[in-house]
This record gives sequence, C-alpha cells and structure tokens, in this order.
Amino acid sequence: MTDIIIYTDGACSGNPGVGGWGVVVIKKTDIEKFNGYEKDTTNNRMELMAAIEGIAKQKIGEKITLYTDSKYVKDGITTWVINWRKNNWLTSAKKPVKNKDLWQRLDLLCGKYEVKWKWVRAHQEDLSDETMYNNMADKLARDGIEKWRD
Repeated sequence: MTDIIIYTDGACSGNPGVGGWGVVVIKKTDIEKFNGYEKDTTNNRMELMAAIEGIAKQKIGEKITLYTDSKYVKDGITTWVINWRKNNWLTSAKKPVKNKDLWQRLDLLCGKYEVKWKWVRAHQEDLSDETMYNNMADKLARDGIEKWRD
C-alpha cells in the first residue's frame, strides 16, 4: 500500500452561499489536484465535502494522512462522531447533528481506509510543505466557487 497524503479545504462566498472545495493528493512524487462546488451551501459542508471527495478517490484500504484546517472536521470525525453514532445522530444537547448526511458518508468512508487526521493552521505564509499544500487546497476551493460563476 502506498502512503497517501491529502490536503483539503472548503470555502464559501456568503455562509450560506456558493461554496467550493479543493483537494491536493500526494502519492510519492505525483500530485493530483481537483475541486468542485455547490450553489447553496455552507463553509462547513464544503470542508466535509473536500475530505469525502479526497478519500473516496483512493483505493479502498489505503493508508491516508489527511490534513485539514477545519477543527470542525478533524474533531468531528475523530471525537464527536463516536457519541453521535451512539446517540442516534443527536448532539449532547439532544439536537440533530448538523450536516448529518455528510458526517455519515465520511464516517462510512473512514471505515474502509486507514485515515490519520492532522490539523494545519490556515492562511500561513511560511515555507513549510504543510503551508504550501494547504494554501494550494484553499486556492482550489476558491477556484471552485469561480467555476460556478463562469
């Protein structure tokens, strides 16, 4: 199995509004970039869609390290989802989980892959690989919004 590194990001013009998501996949020396958009969405949904799309394009069983600048996504999939499942997709306040459809898709996907989740600070300017690829995913997400406008 190849170790795969994925950087994801979501963006929204208005919240809700037109949204885009971006993904950068690194396999050894190959880099694949792709993005998409939705007409009426939220930033959190786009962050989730980026993770879903990035993972779903890989071969089942792959080892993936996924970088996101969304604590909502990282904390949700590594911590909160455990209780959501136990509580029939209700929060600790007994309210329905927001974006349940996407959380369930992501949760199902994670059962088919070995995913290590990493948080990276957004919109940095240092010369690290993490910053470079996160900024690349951010640009792809913003470009997704522009695709809708074209």
